[in-house]
Amino acid sequence: MPTYHQLPPLPYSAQYHALAPYIDAQTMELHHTKHHQGYVNKLNQALTQSPDMQPFAYQIDTLCKKIHPHTAPAIRNNAGGHYNHTLFWHILSPNPQKAPKGLLQNALEADFDSFDQFLEKFNQSAVTHFGSGWAWLIVNQKQRLEITTTPNQDNPLMPVSAQQGMPILGIDLWEHAYYLKYQNRRAAYVEALWHVIDWKAVANNYQKALSQL
Repeated sequence: MPTYHQLPPLPYSAQYHALAPYIDAQTMELHHTKHHQGYVNKLNQALTQSPDMQPFAYQIDTLCKKIHPHTAPAIRNNAGGHYNHTLFWHILSPNPQKAPKGLLQNALEADFDSFDQFLEKFNQSAVTHFGSGWAWLIVNQKQRLEITTTPNQDNPLMPVSAQQGMPILGIDLWEHAYYLKYQNRRAAYVEALWHVIDWKAVANNYQKALSQL
């Protein structure tokens, strides 16, 4: 079976305890080696059975942009799972830049009035999202910042998403991301994540998004 995709290493040298106490080591290890690895394995298998998607198979962002309503669920779910988790790992850090600066700070203040207002709106969106899914900060086609959520493993790159754009920050809202430590307290998990969100990484994603729109 062709290996279109592989599990990317964590940017903190696979130290599963690196984000403690905000994300515990057991959750990180299971999330990375079982859940994310599972999406990669199932995506590779699904792509071998989907000749129409193979021209886009090797670039995960390009593949997500080709998802349409009739795409095989195994492609849609697992391509999303792989892309979403890869972005998620790379905006987390044990030594994060604690707040946005420069262009991203200016954009957040322009589109949400203040950084605090952004945090309030994002938290509300994440906590009230029904069921499994993701909360996103995206750059839309007008190069404005927006907050949105998607169900399951969908993401805003996909044409099937209600709100499309380039994701620059994404938070996993599936229970496997937080249940061992936070049980059903999603709000506590979301609040804890801000301690390990690296705004330097988000700013890099923002500049990349602007260059691609």
